[in-house]
Amino acid sequence: MIGKLKGTIEEIGDDYVLVDVHGVCYVAFCSARTLSRLGSVGEACVLFIETYVREDQLKLFGFMTALEREWFILLQSVQGVGAKVALAVLSTLPPSELANAIALQDRTAVARAQGVGPKVAVRIVTELKNKAPAFAGEASGTIGLKQELGEGVAAAPVADAVSALTNLGYSRDQAANAVAAAMKTAGEGADSAKLIRLGLKELAR
Repeated sequence: MIGKLKGTIEEIGDDYVLVDVHGVCYVAFCSARTLSRLGSVGEACVLFIETYVREDQLKLFGFMTALEREWFILLQSVQGVGAKVALAVLSTLPPSELANAIALQDRTAVARAQGVGPKVAVRIVTELKNKAPAFAGEASGTIGLKQELGEGVAAAPVADAVSALTNLGYSRDQAANAVAAAMKTAGEGADSAKLIRLGLKELAR
């Protein structure tokens, strides 16, 4: 089984890259996001590989990071999601945004991917709700906070702090990350003023 390719870009297609590894060329199917981050023909590249073996075919799927590859595998654990749909999702949402969408149960964000209808989007955010933190690239506490905010069950001081930081011009993700970090320092019983103050310190770093 091939786990990683390191070679020279021979050709880039609409959904694949041809990589020359010491004279042997491999076709790796990739998300649009991965293809856009590759260099030009003739340049070196490194891809993490997921190998699919079927009775009548062998396919390689390439990713810029091991985390993206893990998401590709995880997405296909959802009913109705195959390799093509998983790549479409990763073409639309990088791993961090996908994790946020699942934590916030934001099926609309997932449904932006080509070939993902409303029902599949609901299944993705629902079935991966408890699996996402391990693949999020974020602390589980941050994911948990975003989930609580999305469900409207976050403690009032926490929700107020996130709202205040958002009103100052920060994105919801930035605000949630900062407040989650502030909670680690101040403790869960901190009032909104303290969380805002500590959150601003986090954002200023």
